[in-house]
Amino acid sequence: MEITSIHNPKVKAWAKLKEKKYRDQTQMFLVAGEHLIQEAQKAGCLSELLVCKGIDPVIDGVTTYEVTKEILRKLTSLTSSENSIGVCRMPQHTFAQWERIIVLDGVQDPGNMGTIIRNAIAFNYQAVILSTDCVDIYNEKVIRATQGALFHLPILRCDLTKQLPQLKQAGITLYATALRQSVSLQSIREVHRHALIFGNEGSGIKAEIMALADHCIKIEMAAFESLNVAVASGICMYYFYQLQF
Repeated sequence: MEITSIHNPKVKAWAKLKEKKYRDQTQMFLVAGEHLIQEAQKAGCLSELLVCKGIDPVIDGVTTYEVTKEILRKLTSLTSSENSIGVCRMPQHTFAQWERIIVLDGVQDPGNMGTIIRNAIAFNYQAVILSTDCVDIYNEKVIRATQGALFHLPILRCDLTKQLPQLKQAGITLYATALRQSVSLQSIREVHRHALIFGNEGSGIKAEIMALADHCIKIEMAAFESLNVAVASGICMYYFYQLQF
């Protein structure tokens, strides 16, 4: 099927998915580029495919629309030379008996969020739990930063003050990153079922969340007091990962 007008009703509906409220209402979102589209297809989330006229469809067996470059530009706010966009269903997940969890409290930067999700996949974490004030994971900058990892990991948003006590009751040890009243990361010698908690880029973890932690940990450094949250998450995740071996 071919669409050439930016005023086409389907184009207008797709364009609304650039806004969080419409993504939430429809449980749909957009991804741009062949790699992300393929990851969406692997996860069973790809609903429709838009390709620039003259470009062969990236994915067979999916409803495909030939569109103009003007339409593709309307559907993404990122500077991009991509020739395809996927319309995707949001993955549906529920809480489970995970043993290795990442908890994010108020992380706002899309690049940080995407990188942390990729780190979680890389170091064998089973889920990411977000506070309600974290950046939307279906923000297109977050999606690009994840490089498709968000399709392969349960990511849930909830009230942490209610969820964290439930994790503790289920036998999950909570480790919060903090600069004060904390022990060195290297002092942790054994780890079992656990969650690592990381906070907002500027203000860190909220006091009420910190109070729920079983242990507070910090990364010892030769200079500076703290690291970018995505960098710090990678260091902590790797350290806990290698303790398993």
